[in-house]
Amino acid sequence: MSTHRSSPDTRLIDALSAGNSSTRLQAALAVGTYPDPGLVDVLMARCAIEPDFFVRDMLTWALTRLPSEITVPRLRAELRSERAQARSQALHTLSKIGDGNAWPAITRSLLHDADDEVARSAWRAAVVLVPAGEQEGLAADLAAQLGRGDRNVQLSLSQALVALGDVIEPALQSGLASIDPTVRAHARATELLLRDPDAGFDSAVNEARRIVALGPERIEGTAC
Repeated sequence: MSTHRSSPDTRLIDALSAGNSSTRLQAALAVGTYPDPGLVDVLMARCAIEPDFFVRDMLTWALTRLPSEITVPRLRAELRSERAQARSQALHTLSKIGDGNAWPAITRSLLHDADDEVARSAWRAAVVLVPAGEQEGLAADLAAQLGRGDRNVQLSLSQALVALGDVIEPALQSGLASIDPTVRAHARATELLLRDPDAGFDSAVNEARRIVALGPERIEGTAC
């Protein structure tokens, strides 16, 4: 039986690194459809270098099909990689697996990673994995980065904060009082989204910028 399995596994491993992205996608689909714990390291190694978003997503799906007691320890180790994509994909996969045992590996250094994609993945994973009683501390760590990055980075941070719920309100206060108008606007937009998640991020940002531009008196007047 082992001889029968070795041949398709070898072909799949080769296909995962084929030059054509469609071939790699089909290989990742096949690996996930017939999960083999023996391919966990191959999958993670490919995640670290795969350039195509859709193939990476399929590789993540394939990893979620394996037992978490096999994948989670390896993914936690991958978080220490010097390669940003390896860290980001490991975080993304941990968020999909949702095993709370991974929470201690979501360190402050990952939440504040200099690479925006790693940080965004860390924020999403942290919100999924944070245990009861740790939400306030996580909210403070996330709120300390209000104003960071471009529109997509700020959207990810606001979404992560809003997902934590009302516990973020105290953490937003320092951002609302910041001397940096970008930080204040981002904090205000996040607060608006918390109250009305259907408002849309861009609308919330535009409204927040208008409020910030009008000054603190107007901010107080629109607090209701």
